[in-house]
Amino acid sequence: MQRFIAPFILCGLIASAAAAAQPATLLAGKAWSAYAEGDKNAKTCYLAGKPAKNARAGAGLMVSHRLAEKAFNVVTFNLGYAAKDGANAELAIDGKKFQLFIEKNAAWSPDAPTDAAITKALEHGKTATLKASPVRGAATTDTYALAGLAPALAAIDKACGVKR
Repeated sequence: MQRFIAPFILCGLIASAAAAAQPATLLAGKAWSAYAEGDKNAKTCYLAGKPAKNARAGAGLMVSHRLAEKAFNVVTFNLGYAAKDGANAELAIDGKKFQLFIEKNAAWSPDAPTDAAITKALEHGKTATLKASPVRGAATTDTYALAGLAPALAAIDKACGVKR
C-alpha cells in the first residue's frame, strides 16, 4: 500500500516545493526534467515528462527513487482525469506491452520487477503509448517521445546512488 500512496504524497511534495525553504534541485531538464530533494537518508529523486500527443492538463509520466522506502524505478502515469479504480491501462514501449492498473487518476505497474522492466524499456525506447479509460467518455491514448529520458534517468540514478 505504501508503494501506491507515496507517489501521491510525492506529488504533494512537488507542489509544495516552490514554497519550501529548500526546493527540489533540478538535475537535468529539457523534454524530461530530473530532480532530487531531501537529505541523504530520506532523499527522493525523480524524473518527469508530459505526453507529446493528446496531452491533457495533469497528464504525465514520473519515475522515482525513494531511498527511505527502498523503492526504486517506481513508474507513475498521471492520467489527468478520474478513472475507474481497478481498471486496467495498457502501456506499449516500442511494441513491448505492459498491463498497468488504475487507482484514482494514475496508472501503476503491479510490482517492483515490472517497474524495473518498464524503466529499462523507457530508457532504451523511442516511443511509449498509454491507453486508458476515464470514468466517463472515450478511451484516451497518450504518446510519449522518449528522447532525453535516458539522460534524466542517469541523473536521478547518480543523485540517489542507484546502479544499473
